[in-house]
Amino acid sequence: MTKPKLYGATLDQLRALCEQLELPRFAHKQIAKWLYTRFVDDIEAMTDLSKVARQRLAEHCDLGLSAPLKVSVSSDGTKKYLFRTFEGEYIESALIPDGERMTLCVSSQAGCRMGCKFCATGRMGFRHQLSSTEIINQIISIPERDKLTNLVFMGMGEPLDNIDNLLATLDILTSEWGMAWSPTRITVSTAGVAKSLPRLLDEQKVHIAVSLHNPFPEERKEIMPIENAYSIRQVCDILRCYDFTHQRRVSFEYIVLEGMNCSPRHIKELSRLLDGIKCRINLIRFHKIPDSPFFSPPLEKIIEFRDTLTKRGIQTTLRASRGEDIEAACGLLSTAEKK
Repeated sequence: MTKPKLYGATLDQLRALCEQLELPRFAHKQIAKWLYTRFVDDIEAMTDLSKVARQRLAEHCDLGLSAPLKVSVSSDGTKKYLFRTFEGEYIESALIPDGERMTLCVSSQAGCRMGCKFCATGRMGFRHQLSSTEIINQIISIPERDKLTNLVFMGMGEPLDNIDNLLATLDILTSEWGMAWSPTRITVSTAGVAKSLPRLLDEQKVHIAVSLHNPFPEERKEIMPIENAYSIRQVCDILRCYDFTHQRRVSFEYIVLEGMNCSPRHIKELSRLLDGIKCRINLIRFHKIPDSPFFSPPLEKIIEFRDTLTKRGIQTTLRASRGEDIEAACGLLSTAEKK
C-alpha cells in the first residue's frame, strides 16, 4: 500500500496521524514546523522527536517530495519546471522573475476538463486531480523557493475543480503553523466554477482572478464550454456579495481575440456585466497554439481597447507576455512528455 505523504498534510491531518501512530501529544506541531518552516528532506532530521517517533514516521509515511525532472529557461528569465505526478502524468509550473517580484504559477490538475478553446492545457483533456502534496511540492522543490514573493494558481488545470486539495494547500500556505504567507501574496484563477467559488471566498482571503474572455453568454460558450454549466453572470452575482474594497481584490482575465471580443459592443457589455464589482480587467495577448483559428489583434488595437475601458471607469491593464519562447506564457502550459 502507498504510504501517506507528510508534505501536503494539514495540521488536523498531522494530528490524526500522530494519534494513529501513538506519538506524543504535541508531535503534530513539531512535524508541521519541520515541514513548512524548515523544509526538512529527511524524517531522521526531525531531531526534537524521539528516535522511536522518527522510526515510526519513517516506517509508515513518506515525505512526498520530488524534484523537478526538467527546467526550461526563457530569454526573458522565465523558467518552466516539469514534474512527474504520483500517477505517472506530467505537469508544469512557471517561475516569473520581475524586478523584486518572483512569482510562481502553480498547477492544480494534470490536464483540465474545462476545454477552453484557446488553452493548450484544455486540449490535453483531464488526467487526474493533483493532491495537496503534488501542489505544495511545486513550491517547495524548486531552487528559488526562498525567493518567492507571489503565487498564482494559474498553471495547468482549474483550481476550483479541485477545491478540497486547493483549500488544504492554501491552509498550509497561509496558517501560522504552516508557511505563514499573507493571503495577499496569493491569487487563485478560475474559469467560473460557481458551485465552489463561495467556499473559496468564505474560507480564504486570497485574490481571485476570473477567466472572462467574452461578456456575451452565447459567444463565451463558443470558446469556454463552462458557460453551459455556470454562466459568467452567475459568477458575477456571487462576487457582488463579497467585499473587494480592502486587501482582497478580484480581477477578470481577458484574452483579446481578433474579430471576436474587442468591439465597441463588447466594451459596452463589459461595463454592464461588471457594474457594482470593484475590479480590474487584465488584457492578455493571445499566444498561438498549433491548429488554432484564433489570433491576436495588433498591439495598437489592444491598447485602444484598454484605454476605452479605462475611460468607462474600469481599471484595465495590459499584461506583459513572459516565457513565450519556452511555452510558459498564459495558455501555453501543456506537456507531451509521455510521448
